[in-house]
Amino acid sequence: MTRSPESRPPAARVDIVRERRFDVDLADPYRWMEDGGPELSRWLTEQTRHTRNVLDASPNRAALHARIGELTSAGVSRTGFASAGGRLFFRHADSRTNGSLLMVAEDGDLADIVRGTTTSEASTGGRVLLDPAVATGDAHGSLDWYVPSPDGRRVAVGLSRGGAEDGTLRIVEVDGSRLLDDVLPGTPHGAVSWLPDGESLVYHRYREAPPGTPTDELRLDSRSCLHRLGTSADEDVPLLARGLNDRVPLSRRDRPFVLVQRRSDWVVAVVSHSALVGPLTERLSDCSVYLAPHTALADPATCPWRRIAGPADDVTAFAMHGDTLYLVGHRGAPRGRVVAISAVDPDHSSVIVSATDRVLGAVHVVGGQVITRELVAGADRLRRRPVAGGPAEEIELPAAGSVREFVELGDAAALLVLTSQTSPAMMLRYEDATGTVRDIGRSAPSAVTSAAPPTSPEPRGFAAADRTVADLSVAGLSAADLVVTDLSVPARDGTAVGLRVVHRAGLALDGDNPTLLTGYGSYGHVLAAEFAPELLAWYERGGVYAVAGLRGGGEHGRDWHEAGRGPRKENTITDFVDCAEHLIALGYTRPDRLAGEGASAGGIPVGGAMVRRPELWAAMVLRVPVTNATRQEFSENGPVNVPEFGSVTTEDGLRDVLIIDSYLRVRDGTRYPAVLLTTALDDPRVAVWQPAKTAARLQAATASERPVLLRVEADTGHGEGVTRDQRVASTTDVLTFLCDQLGVRPREGDESTVRA
Repeated sequence: MTRSPESRPPAARVDIVRERRFDVDLADPYRWMEDGGPELSRWLTEQTRHTRNVLDASPNRAALHARIGELTSAGVSRTGFASAGGRLFFRHADSRTNGSLLMVAEDGDLADIVRGTTTSEASTGGRVLLDPAVATGDAHGSLDWYVPSPDGRRVAVGLSRGGAEDGTLRIVEVDGSRLLDDVLPGTPHGAVSWLPDGESLVYHRYREAPPGTPTDELRLDSRSCLHRLGTSADEDVPLLARGLNDRVPLSRRDRPFVLVQRRSDWVVAVVSHSALVGPLTERLSDCSVYLAPHTALADPATCPWRRIAGPADDVTAFAMHGDTLYLVGHRGAPRGRVVAISAVDPDHSSVIVSATDRVLGAVHVVGGQVITRELVAGADRLRRRPVAGGPAEEIELPAAGSVREFVELGDAAALLVLTSQTSPAMMLRYEDATGTVRDIGRSAPSAVTSAAPPTSPEPRGFAAADRTVADLSVAGLSAADLVVTDLSVPARDGTAVGLRVVHRAGLALDGDNPTLLTGYGSYGHVLAAEFAPELLAWYERGGVYAVAGLRGGGEHGRDWHEAGRGPRKENTITDFVDCAEHLIALGYTRPDRLAGEGASAGGIPVGGAMVRRPELWAAMVLRVPVTNATRQEFSENGPVNVPEFGSVTTEDGLRDVLIIDSYLRVRDGTRYPAVLLTTALDDPRVAVWQPAKTAARLQAATASERPVLLRVEADTGHGEGVTRDQRVASTTDVLTFLCDQLGVRPREGDESTVRA
C-alpha cells in the first residue's frame, strides 16, 4: 500500500539546531520537540488522526481485530507467582478483566501447589487482593510489582497511573484485602525486602526533585531506606545513599539497593552503575556487590559494608543461603561460573560451577542443592549440585524452552513456569528430595496464560508477549502445525549468529512468504523462547516469524554482549542485516515481502538497518524505539544508559552513539520502506520525542510513496499498565500495517468491510 497525495502526513516545523562536538558537525531539525509543549501536542494529535485514517481504511483490519481479540481474551491468565507463609500470590486476568489483578490462593489447587499435595491441573482457588484500577482511581492504573512479607500477612505493591512507572509503594493487608495508610512515592523498581518481623521493610526510592530540576537529573541521587509500617515516609531512615557511608562510594548516577535475605543473617547491597534489565538477583550488569551483618543496619553511617565484587568481576546473578553468597561471575569466564563466598570470611571462596560452553543465567539454592539455569542452543537447562560439593546432575525438563519463573516453595521445593515458541506455558513442581520435576498443569485452565515476571524491563512485543495459548485447538491449530527451525547465519565477519524461524508446517521456500524479522541485541539481554498468541493470526495468513540473536545480547555470554556494545555496536546492526539476507537466500522471502521489527533498544538494529539498507525491506516497525542516541542521555532515563551506549561528552562516546543514531542518518531523497513508529505519552524510558523526531524526519525525507506512520498511545508507558483492549488495538494496528505493506490480502470469509 502506498500513500496518495491527499493522505500526506502533517508536516512538522523545521528549526535546525547546529552544534559542533569534537570536530563533528551535528544538525538537528526537530530539537524543539524535546521541550514538549502545545505545538508538539497538536502535531502528535494530527499524526494520530493521520495514522488512524490510514490503518482504519485497511481491508485487513476488521478481521485482524476480531481474531486478535479472540486469541488474547480467551481463558485465564496467571503469572508472577510468589510464595510466602503458605500462600501463593499471583497476577490474574481473564475475559472479564481489562487488566491484571493481584490474587492470593490459600486453599484449592493453587495453594496445594505450595504444599505439594495436588496432582491435578491448577484450575481453582484464589481471591482478589487488589485491583490496580480501583486502587489508583485510574482505569489504566498498573500493578508494577509486588513483594509479600515472609509470613504472607502483607504485600508491598508498586502502583502507577497510565503505565508511567513512577511507582508509589503501598501495603496490602492480606486478611481483609485492604490498603494500609502507608504511601511511599518514587519506587518504580520493586527493590523491596521485608524484615523478618513483617513490620518493617527496606526499599529503594528516587528523591522528590525540586521544581526546575533538569530532566536528566530526575533519577539521580537515589537511596535505599528503612520504613516502619504506620509511620510517614518522611520518617524513613536512609540505609545507603551518596555520602552516607564511606565504605560504599556512590556517584550521582549509581542506584544502591539493599536486599534483606530471608534465609540469612546477612544483607546484600547491589549498586547498579548502569541500566537495569531484570530482577536484582539475575540479569545484572555493571554492578558492585556488598555484604554486611543484618544487625549492623541499625547504624547506617558505620555499617561495615564489605565489597565482594566490582564491575570488573562482571556479576550477573546471585543467591544467598545462610553464611554463603553464590555469585555468577564472568571475569575470566565469558559464559559464567559460580563462586561460593563465605560471608564470615569473604577472602575464602571456591568455584563450585566451573565455566563450560553453557551460558549461566541464574543461581538458586533449594534444600541442599545449588541449582543453575543454563542456556544451551537457545533453550534453558537446569542442573543441580550439592551445597557441600559433588558432581552436577541434570534436572530433566519435559520440553525445550525458557524457564520464565523459578519460585522457591519453602526449603525443599520450587515452582517453575516453562514456555517455548510453539507450546503453552507449563507449570512444574521441583522436588529437592528426588531432583525431579513434575507437570502440575498449564498456568491456564482453558486457553491463555501469562508467563511474564511481575515486572518487565522492556516492552513485550511479539518476541516476549504477555500470554501463551494453552490449547492451540482453540486457535484452530495444533502444536504440530507450527515448525521451529534454528539456523546459524554467517555474519559478514564470519561470526555465527543464531536465527530462530517459526511458521506453519508445509511452507514453500519459494521466496514469496511475508516475513517478520525481530531482534534486540543490547544489555546482554536474551530474547526468550515464548509463544505469543497474536502471532497465530500472522501464521494463519502465511506469515513467517524470525528471531535474531544479535551481538550485544547475551545468547553466548558476556563476550557476545561486549561484541555489540560501544564502538562495536555496528555489529548489532550488521547482524540484523545479515540475518535478513540469509532469509532471502534460503528462499523464505524477498525484499518486498520482508519487514523488520524491534522494541526499545531493539530500535537500534531495526532503525540502523533501515537507514543503511532501505532497499532490503518493504516495511519497518519500531516500537517505543531508541532512534536518537546522541540526545538520549539528556532524557530522564538517559544517564543510566551511558555505560551501555556512550556519551556525546567524550570523543569516543560521541563516536559510539553516532553509530546507533538512525535519526541523524536519515537522508533526503532516499526511498525508505514503509515505517510504523510507536510511542507512549507516559513512557519514562524512551521519551516521546525520539520516535516523534524520527517520524518527522522520515516523512520529510523519503522519496518513496510508502507511508511513514506515528502511532501515539495515551494512558500507557514503555509496556507497563497496558490493558487488554490497548494490547489488542496495538497488535491489530501492527499486523494490519504489515499485511498491507507485505501484500497479504484479506482471507476468504474475512468481514473486511466491517470496521472494528
